[in-house]
Amino acid sequence: MITSDRGLAGAFNANTIKLTKATIAAKYSAQFKKGNITIWNIGKKGYEHFSKNNYNADATHKDIFLKLTFENVQKASEAAMKAFEERQFDVVEIVYSEFKNAATQRFTVERFLPIPKVTSKEGAVKADFIFEPAKDILIAELMPKILNTQLYKAVLDSNASEHGARMTAMDKASENANELLRELKLSYNRARQAAITTELTEIVSGAAALNA
Repeated sequence: MITSDRGLAGAFNANTIKLTKATIAAKYSAQFKKGNITIWNIGKKGYEHFSKNNYNADATHKDIFLKLTFENVQKASEAAMKAFEERQFDVVEIVYSEFKNAATQRFTVERFLPIPKVTSKEGAVKADFIFEPAKDILIAELMPKILNTQLYKAVLDSNASEHGARMTAMDKASENANELLRELKLSYNRARQAAITTELTEIVSGAAALNA
């Protein structure tokens, strides 16, 4: 699960956490009851939430955003691949926020391992390709690189989404602060005008009493 290290980003982290819980409930409730679900956290906010709520939260890769490089993300990707190969996990999924634009993020769950099969469309012509080098050599060489790139893309998407969500949240906060300031100024002016009117009334009343 990919969240941020900081708050003040609106519902960005809350929506990612909510989707993670919904995915566990919908797909892996039986495994969760047995304690067979592990959440690898990229970003401190997700780890803080799940560790406080008695989930099996792993903090090994939570500080990636302190130095966001392809090499650091690759370490997390290779660790996941190794754990899958050693049968520590049956399924690995990525929960993150896909960046659309500065105001829009799409929270999504993406299969990481095992690699989903690509089904051919009906009527598609099946071509018999000649591979050089052999298929197994190509797969062994290319698939780790593709998986590394997939995770790195998800981390970058999430990072961009975080900044977009924070920008939107700060813009809304500025609008709310300006609206509050306008209301306070209006209340102040009304109170000030009421005080001036009261003083003028008292002065006029006093002058009228002296003349009488």
